[in-house]
Amino acid sequence: MSTALEVAQTVTDPELPMLTLADLGVLRDVRTEHGQVVVEITPTYSGCPAMGTMRADLVHALHRAGFADVDVRTVLSPPWSTDWISDEGRRKLAAGGIAPPGPAPRHTGPIPLSLGPTRRTATCPVCGSADTEELSEFSGTACKALRRCRSCREPFEHVKEI
Repeated sequence: MSTALEVAQTVTDPELPMLTLADLGVLRDVRTEHGQVVVEITPTYSGCPAMGTMRADLVHALHRAGFADVDVRTVLSPPWSTDWISDEGRRKLAAGGIAPPGPAPRHTGPIPLSLGPTRRTATCPVCGSADTEELSEFSGTACKALRRCRSCREPFEHVKEI
């Protein structure tokens, strides 16, 4: 029989199905409290519409594995960062044609307000060129941008650094 942690680590992200919730870094903790499996997850951003599906998928997977009493809790602190995506998760994103994020921006003190466009860079997951352009700040989900490679001309999505 698998442990609750082993089962939870197999659940995939509903928006990036090539990644598990563990790969994505949103699976924070799995433990047993008084016979109940407690799972903690952190949203990638406030209002993430995938949280309900993540929660339901975790409950269903654990129930199928024989864990009858499951509580999935949302943990907001510390907030999720793209730095939490595992190396394996970054490899899976690139293999799936999605550019993984670079390092998350580091801020100390107040975050400066910038009203201009955000300048991000991404390497093309198809040909490896760094000569890419952003076509849209938003793509299939709010956490991804739509980009195009100037070298091979292929469009691709890029997980934005948070």
